Amino acid sequence: ILADLGADVIKVERPEVGDDTRSWGPPFLKASDGSASKESGYFLSVNRGKRSVAVDLATPEGQATVRALAAQCDVVLENFKAGALKRYGLAYDDLKAVRPDLIYCSITGFGQDGPKSENAAYDFMIQAMGGLMSVTGERDDEPGGGPQKVGVPIVDIMTGMYATVGILAALARRNETGVGEYIDVAMLDVQVAFLANQAMNYLVSGKTPARNGNKHPNIQPQDVFKCRDGFLVLAVGNDGQFRKFCEVIARPDLADDERFATNAQRVRNLPPLLAIIREALLGDDLDV
Repeated sequence: ILADLGADVIKVERPEVGDDTRSWGPPFLKASDGSASKESGYFLSVNRGKRSVAVDLATPEGQATVRALAAQCDVVLENFKAGALKRYGLAYDDLKAVRPDLIYCSITGFGQDGPKSENAAYDFMIQAMGGLMSVTGERDDEPGGGPQKVGVPIVDIMTGMYATVGILAALARRNETGVGEYIDVAMLDVQVAFLANQAMNYLVSGKTPARNGNKHPNIQPQDVFKCRDGFLVLAVGNDGQFRKFCEVIARPDLADDERFATNAQRVRNLPPLLAIIREALLGDDLDV
């Protein structure tokens, strides 16, 4: 994202093997002769726009290289386990000594302190720990029900988004004050934060959110319907849209039915509403 916005991004990788995601395939990019290269599609998706340099951080020469780079850079991002870079003299305080207004962002699974701060983390495990898999997928009593992860590494992606927001805010602050910043971003914190309405639903009601397929917990009708030629996604966002929808399916009476006239009533009376939609829109022989 920062590269897309115009930053010159230099990625520091291990000599010979590089970033782990280089090997996260197949698929791998095809070389000019048609053979498979060593760059996976996954690596390419998250390293667009970056330059790369191989540095052995365990050597004095490698450490000197990183310090020299930091002296010329506005921002340093690192995602080692908490405390790892301190062993190499590359922690925030070390690099701040060569660039006093440096913005330094650490991305870890669990933050720089706390009972799990020393643990490594992957997107999948944080989706499970942070509650996302408890609200994603079909209901437990339905075929295919049970914990389900999101189809893309959403925690990794959103952690990068939160880190980017923090970095841009720190740059804006530095433009006004001349002061750098240390930013601590934890994947688990991010995951909990973007539970969004599901988390607030629990705090307001005391009821633990659950998996419910494609049904929206707060707005109805919003679901996926099976059709004769595939699937149809229906998203009705407010009472006015529901009234228009009722006209389209030739059931204008539903908009004035006390069971369905408002969104709150539609959420409370969802099963009969879905049965009516199935009959009116899709045919009585098809399941919702």
